[in-house]
Amino acid sequence: MDVNDRIKDHIDTNSVVLFMKGTPQMPMCGFSSRTSEALKQCGREFSYVNVILDSEIRESLPAYSDWPTFPQLYIKGELVGGCDIVMELHESGELATLIEQASV
Repeated sequence: MDVNDRIKDHIDTNSVVLFMKGTPQMPMCGFSSRTSEALKQCGREFSYVNVILDSEIRESLPAYSDWPTFPQLYIKGELVGGCDIVMELHESGELATLIEQASV
């Protein structure tokens, strides 16, 4: 499967997916750590892709999404953004609402 097809498959088959460095249990950068913690605080399950272990996705996702950095959060097939945007949404309570709606 082509790398863009694999990226699309992750986004299409998971209502909430985080492309991050490391895992939620062992993040490998501060931005991925903060983003995954905000998602965990929403109390719903989410999927993730460890881009450290998948160099093809790590190299291709920025062009696919037109977003240059990691982490990248997708909810219901749409790019939400990176750490700063996720943290703003979390602090305002909007992230929990988005996650809740995606889980229905």
